[in-house]
Amino acid sequence: MLLGSQLRRLREARGITREAAGYSIRASESKISRMELGRVSFKTRDVEDLLTLYGITDEAERNSLLSLAKEANVAGWWHSYSDVLPSWFPTYVGLEGAASLIRAYEVQFVHGLLQTEAYARAVVRRGMKGASAEDVERRVALRLERQKYLLEDNAPECHIVLDEAALRRPYGDREVMRGQFQHLIEISERPNVRLQIMPFGFGGHSGESGAFTILSFPESDLSDVVYLEQLTSALYLDKSEDVAQYEKALKELQQDSPGPDESRDLLRGLLQLS
Repeated sequence: MLLGSQLRRLREARGITREAAGYSIRASESKISRMELGRVSFKTRDVEDLLTLYGITDEAERNSLLSLAKEANVAGWWHSYSDVLPSWFPTYVGLEGAASLIRAYEVQFVHGLLQTEAYARAVVRRGMKGASAEDVERRVALRLERQKYLLEDNAPECHIVLDEAALRRPYGDREVMRGQFQHLIEISERPNVRLQIMPFGFGGHSGESGAFTILSFPESDLSDVVYLEQLTSALYLDKSEDVAQYEKALKELQQDSPGPDESRDLLRGLLQLS
């Protein structure tokens, strides 16, 4: 994505159309579009030819961008789990790992980054009916690997609003749910995690369209991405007007939900009742 955005900036600065850029590397206009969105792999020769077309002759600048191209083609750690993942999800894992700020609203279950191993196993078993025990365990292992992001020195900020429905809906037995409530209380005290609960008592709210995640990146050239998961596919929205609508909805959810301290009290109450 970073390389693609840099190539788009250089192309636009020279006033070159996508069609002309595609012609220079023997490709279509649509391929240039996919390259600039970071949705295809990069051939070093293509990047070299585009940089020449865009008038980039400085060796240091060329080498920097060519290094990005090489990095972009290196498979991430999550690709080893591709056999148990839907085709659209590896893209999300890669984006999540690159994000500096993760904002989300969940209504069906606890967000994957905040799930305990036992709770995650119950969720995966429900979602992968008929899957082998090995496949279930590999999917759980991937989820636990993703959670390591939150514990690193350069961990992203994670702001999540959970609907109370996600906490009231049991996955696993009472012990699993008790463990999940305790984990949420503990992890919500981390400095990079902000957890809020949208209570039933509030009534209707701005999350009426369902769960969504907004990913923001440290590179200023990269636009935010909204991730919407569906039954058989997922949507990745990066148009500014789309992102703005979801940011507005999340901001209202945060304003209307009890703060982190009050949300922890709500979790403690659920823990005592479980």
